[in-house]
Amino acid sequence: MADERENNEKQLLESAIRGEASAFGLLYDKYQPNIFRFIFLKVSRREEAEDLTHQVFLNAWQNIEAFEDQGLPLSSWLYKIARNKVIDYYRTKKSIASIENVPEDYFETSQDGGMEQIGNKIETEGIYKALKKLSAEYQEIIIMRFVEELSPREISKITGKKSGAIRVLQFRALRRLKKILEENE
Repeated sequence: MADERENNEKQLLESAIRGEASAFGLLYDKYQPNIFRFIFLKVSRREEAEDLTHQVFLNAWQNIEAFEDQGLPLSSWLYKIARNKVIDYYRTKKSIASIENVPEDYFETSQDGGMEQIGNKIETEGIYKALKKLSAEYQEIIIMRFVEELSPREISKITGKKSGAIRVLQFRALRRLKKILEENE
């Protein structure tokens, strides 16, 4: 089943590289929500996140023929473009990338799910507050690894750091996050 989806994505990608806008549109539909979420967690404002997401896909469409298959999914390339757009955004704003300004209700769950959802909401809010106390680099690693569910290899490709360094950063970030959560209990 996974092979079938992978082959379908490769066919769509090949069609997009040949200039078929409808194929790229299907890839856009597949990846836009994840790229938007990644950017939103970094810039904290919906309007900017929407604009930057649009720029990512416009850039991808304009440069799709330059995409080189290196055994990683298209999403790795898109996340790299997104990361660069966020960096450029903060360079022009003269500000530091952080999730501190993300509205806390972004992580809220529905209230009609009973005690389990309330428990999950409390746990999520605690993790969110602890995550805000991490360095920007640790936040980025945790978001890419556990929110966006990227592999260390994909994160390596996006950040330009070696896979071993990503694993070390992930370990340190999780250790620091755990310490913060324990201090808050």
